Amino acid sequence: MIIKNIMAAIDTIAQTQGNTIAYDELGNTHTYEQLKNYSNSLAAFIENLHITDKAPIMVYGGQQFDMIASFLASVKAGHAYIPVDVNSADERLTDIIEIGQPALIIAVDDLPIAVTGVPVISKTQLSDVFNTSIEFEMTQPVIGDENFYIIFTSGTTGKPKGVQISHDNLVSFASWMLGETFNWQSGSNVLSQPPYSFDLSVMDWVPTLLSRGTLKALPKVAADDFKTLFKTLPNLQLNKWVSTPSFADVALLDPEFTQKNHPNLDGFFFCGEVLTSTTAQKLLDRFPEAKIYNTYGPTEATVAVTGLEITKDIIANHDKMPIGYVKSDTQIMIQDNDGVALSEDETGEIVIVGPSVSKGYLNNPEKTAAAFTVIDGQQGYKTGDLATRDANGLLHYKGRGDFQIKLHGFRIELEEVAQQLQQSQWVEQAVAVPRYDADGKVKQLLAIIVAKNNNFEKPILLTNAIKLELENIMMPYMVPSRFMYREALPLTPNGKIDLKGLISEVNGNA
Repeated sequence: MIIKNIMAAIDTIAQTQGNTIAYDELGNTHTYEQLKNYSNSLAAFIENLHITDKAPIMVYGGQQFDMIASFLASVKAGHAYIPVDVNSADERLTDIIEIGQPALIIAVDDLPIAVTGVPVISKTQLSDVFNTSIEFEMTQPVIGDENFYIIFTSGTTGKPKGVQISHDNLVSFASWMLGETFNWQSGSNVLSQPPYSFDLSVMDWVPTLLSRGTLKALPKVAADDFKTLFKTLPNLQLNKWVSTPSFADVALLDPEFTQKNHPNLDGFFFCGEVLTSTTAQKLLDRFPEAKIYNTYGPTEATVAVTGLEITKDIIANHDKMPIGYVKSDTQIMIQDNDGVALSEDETGEIVIVGPSVSKGYLNNPEKTAAAFTVIDGQQGYKTGDLATRDANGLLHYKGRGDFQIKLHGFRIELEEVAQQLQQSQWVEQAVAVPRYDADGKVKQLLAIIVAKNNNFEKPILLTNAIKLELENIMMPYMVPSRFMYREALPLTPNGKIDLKGLISEVNGNA
């Protein structure tokens, strides 16, 4: 599919097949024609406000049609949007307003804080604008290298950073998603579960709306309650599933999450965290007609830049799931600490170069200079992620540079320990967490585990059984010295396991 202008491509569907459902939030549906009309009315309203040219617009809300209509309205009027989730902490909102300096805020949901100095379109006002038909012609839309959206990263340490993604960055990503790699059919029903403030959501809504599909929105309130979730999922009649692996693990807790109950579900797309062989195998067993795709990429390179279909052969031949092959318009370099390119099978930092790489962080030249570079005239991003590339060009993820610890002189990767723990027949989910001493050195490695149903009378007997199973697959220095058991692991608002939160908790910083 050749995409030149994202807004024009979506509007074209409205002109030719306007009655097709674009957005379905648990039965509350909106068509492509409504999407075009709503976004046009709001774009005309924004233009009449005469806010600063090209300044971003903050859009605050949850999993609603009005969010998508507001995103498109902003870019049609020539402004990038900053998506902010309704579940964000007040402090985060304040930080984003301070750093992002939006010229306008669209409150799809009521703002929890008082805002001064920035005009706000309230929920009621927005509804009035959407329901007023206004003639609008796109005369100054976001194009080329202009920012399309700005997503603020989690900012667990220090202030959040606003990643600037241009129209061209997004075209590169969307063209790849709808190309030959992923078998993405037009007219698909696609799960829309990640919050719009998390760039994984771009993997669901952008390809769907460019290919005449229907977004099946799953609001957080339905996703968080297992009973509601399990009841809701079969009614969505999904063709494509986009989520983190952790969210798929939640769905897999329901024995009814099978091909029989989801007969048309033919594609799973994962990004945002490590896909384990355990999760991949379960999905292949339960969904024999579906393809499972593992992808990798940081927010700074527009969602994802590598992909691979995970087959039974891949699982049989690899302990850890490879992250795939790089997309054709992009180059990945594996470099050592001095920026020297490494040869195959050597572990180094992933540096991404190509047309989907961000121009940098909004209003933050210092952090931009530290993370971004220019290589052969193209924008590059130093990810902080470690990987190797094999002789076939396949990339193998080796963890975060900052999720590696040293214990008794051994370098240990937390994610690798977690994956090996999950190979035990008694383990449903696991994370490995370091405990530090007063000097900041690692003194102990802990395992936090969600156990499968078992008949062990005491936790120590379960621990011994797990350790016994791991003897042949795990180096002794990697085996955690303490095992803790939980009913469930905490997730971040983006649906990833909250490893940083657990590290804080076991070190008394929670």
